Amino acid sequence: MFSEESRKQKQAVRILGVDPGYARTGYAILDCRNDQFRIVDYGLINTEPDLAFSKRLLVIDRAVNQLVDLHKPDVMAIEEVFFHSNRKTAMGTAQARGVIIVAAARKGLDVYEYTPLQVKLAVTGYGRAEKKQVQSMVKVILKLKEVPQPDDVADAIAIAICHGHSGNKKNALVVGGYK
Repeated sequence: MFSEESRKQKQAVRILGVDPGYARTGYAILDCRNDQFRIVDYGLINTEPDLAFSKRLLVIDRAVNQLVDLHKPDVMAIEEVFFHSNRKTAMGTAQARGVIIVAAARKGLDVYEYTPLQVKLAVTGYGRAEKKQVQSMVKVILKLKEVPQPDDVADAIAIAICHGHSGNKKNALVVGGYK
C-alpha cells in the first residue's frame, strides 16, 4: 500500500513555456513536481529580418518541432498576445503564435494560454508587477545565478512557471479567437 505522503507526491510534468514573436521567440523547458521547478533548457528562436515572412514562420515551426522532439514536454504554455499600440507587430506576433500552437498540436500537446497579468500574479504574487520583479523572481524560483537573458527567455520561463502553479485547468486551454 502507498502511504498518504507518497499519494500526495505528484508526478513531474514537463512544460514548454513560450513567449511568442516572429523576430524572437523565447522558450523554456521546465520540469515541475510538487511546486518545485527544475530548468531543463531555455533559449531563443531567432528569425532573420531579411527572410520572407513565410520563411520566418517556417523557421519557428521547425524549431518548435525540434524542441518538442528533443525534450518531449507534456504540455505547452504560451502567452496571449496583448498589444496596446503597434498593430503591425501584433499581427505578426499573432501569426507566429498560431504557428507555434499548430506545431504543438501536431505533436499531440495540450496548449494553455495565460495573460501577462496571470503570469505576473503566478510568479510574483502581484498582477501589476514590473518586468524586473518578474525576472528577479524567475531567478529566485529556479535558483539561478543571474536573470536569464534576453527578456523573451525570462518571459518564457515565467510562463512555464505560471502553468506549473496553475495546473492543467481546462479554462486555460487555448480556444482560439476571442473567448
